[in-house]
Amino acid sequence: MTSKITPPFIASNLAIDFINTQFGVGEEQQECLEDDRSVIAWLQQACVLSEECESPPAGIAHLARELRDNMRDLLISAQQGRAADPTVVNHVLERGYPLEKIEWQPTASAFQKKIYQRNMESESLLQPVASALVQLLTEEDLQLVKECEASDCVLLFHDQTKSHRRRWCSMASCGNRMKAAAHRARQKTST
Repeated sequence: MTSKITPPFIASNLAIDFINTQFGVGEEQQECLEDDRSVIAWLQQACVLSEECESPPAGIAHLARELRDNMRDLLISAQQGRAADPTVVNHVLERGYPLEKIEWQPTASAFQKKIYQRNMESESLLQPVASALVQLLTEEDLQLVKECEASDCVLLFHDQTKSHRRRWCSMASCGNRMKAAAHRARQKTST
């Protein structure tokens, strides 16, 4: 059974979008990585898996959820200036590292570096996500990774606006909703 939940791709960062595959509060909590097929579907939607995967590796959903939880812990701890255990991320990085080859490109009359997945195992398929987290943790300003300010939203995003004043995961959903609520509250107090 593949997930009917549409995953939010609002974070401007692959690693954060992966962390956002579980969202919502309380009974409204949603899980985008329900089964092995839904993980493959997410990887395809995120454009990190272009090949067809007729039969997903058994257990990829379990590993994907473990990876997501580990990634969330690492991000939060790094933002707070403390250490966390990167075991799952390191496992995926170690077992899923891609193959790099140089190949002659006749149209360009030059060698070009090509990167290929090692295999169609869980770690290889999830490696781009773990790699995106490494880049986020080591090369980006983590203060620009923010949680949506809507009271009923837990989605994270990478604020890449010029002023770094982005407040909501999406202006189309939470932003409009929160602005409308603030407007109603102002109207109520002025009458």
